[in-house]
Amino acid sequence: MNDEQLLRYSRQILLPQFGIEGQQQLLDAHVLIIGLGGLGSPVAMYLAAAGVGQLTLADHDAVDLSNLQRQIIHRTHNIGQAKVESAKENLLQINPDIKINCVQQKLAEAEMDTLVQQVDVVVDATDNFPTRFAINKICFKNKKPLVSGAAIRMEGQVSIFDMRDTNSPCYHCLYDEEGTIAETCSENGVMSPMVGIIGSIQALETIKLISNTGEPLTGKLLITDGMHQEWRSMKLRKDPDCPVCSKR
Repeated sequence: MNDEQLLRYSRQILLPQFGIEGQQQLLDAHVLIIGLGGLGSPVAMYLAAAGVGQLTLADHDAVDLSNLQRQIIHRTHNIGQAKVESAKENLLQINPDIKINCVQQKLAEAEMDTLVQQVDVVVDATDNFPTRFAINKICFKNKKPLVSGAAIRMEGQVSIFDMRDTNSPCYHCLYDEEGTIAETCSENGVMSPMVGIIGSIQALETIKLISNTGEPLTGKLLITDGMHQEWRSMKLRKDPDCPVCSKR
């Protein structure tokens, strides 16, 4: 690290459980963020600010006026621009020293597989179940930790599925792929700060995974009810009959 980096990241380096070693691990890390909407916005902004050395941003969509209520990485002048390019533009204003790769397309299985192989952590910031299930399967195949988040209305949840750990459940252990009802913000609405809360926790858990700091949410599901400001933490068990991660 040079003097400028030591100053930029000094407040993190001061943390005794993190220190210079943790900061160097962030600088050396590569994170894939899938989805640059309400969740992906705070994830990307905090990871960039914290000094994750390389981010790959994947999203096929363009910025729309209706996005600006919650997708805080985008600005009014970005309307009509590809979300990944808008995000890159604004992230480099936060931290010009990091490397940012943009993937502006819907990811087919082979393309997602290639991207996942190249990174240290995958952050699922998408808003639909089919994509989440696909990401989960590919992360399990490549033994990459998956930081999963979801927010709708005034509710949210976060969990980590660490595919490097044979005892960790996967996303499919939590949700059955058959008969799942798809819920999106465009259909059900969402309160702006809720995606910020969940995305910020996803960013923190990603940093903890990279730097081996603290106790990550592996094997746990953190749930919040913003309407009543209540939090719950549930233990997740590995499904012995899971079609993705079970040895059976």
